Amino acid sequence: MKIVGRALVALLLAVSGLFVGVGSSQAALDNQMSLVDGKGRTMTIQQWDTYLDGVFPLDRNRLTREWFHSGKATYNVAGPGAADFAGTLELGYQVGFPWSLGVGINFSYTTPNILLDDVSISPLGFNPLGSVITPNLFPGVSISSDLGNGPGIQEVATFSVDVEGPEGSVAVSNAHGTVTGAAGGVLLRPFARLISKTGDSVTTYGEPWDMK
Repeated sequence: MKIVGRALVALLLAVSGLFVGVGSSQAALDNQMSLVDGKGRTMTIQQWDTYLDGVFPLDRNRLTREWFHSGKATYNVAGPGAADFAGTLELGYQVGFPWSLGVGINFSYTTPNILLDDVSISPLGFNPLGSVITPNLFPGVSISSDLGNGPGIQEVATFSVDVEGPEGSVAVSNAHGTVTGAAGGVLLRPFARLISKTGDSVTTYGEPWDMK
């Protein structure tokens, strides 16, 4: 299986050959969804080991919510022509907020640690042991989005990679997210989505996490 991250070129060029992190944990399937596409193939998308750690915001602003996200998305394609599958794998959130103070709500997200097909790619290098703990010494994949005025529910794709082959996985470790301008709390529902080159798509949604 071949995975090519459109936003990972800078990280790959910055690899220094250092290895960081050891150990493994018991994997847990959080949720999954399947779809039979137009070619008769069964596309399955799963989320594993999802964990969002809400922390006190460094800006000390009562309208800011800050968190770290670790987890893994795995896809599988079965049926005729599965070996020739090509498409896109996305990770993201549905973001819910009750109201804002008359200004646009800003969402920002940075993934300093990214694992592709169970081979870790971090700002410090490759880690074949499957666990990454690194400072963000080099730029990661980052986005910023204006969610508009509340109340509302917005969907934000935080990470996207091109995938090829019948199966594969993408994971993030300690990705950093913030929402600013939200009053009354923020709910985050993580999702993973598989989109084929022909336009078929299947999405699985996790349980909402309350960033109080």
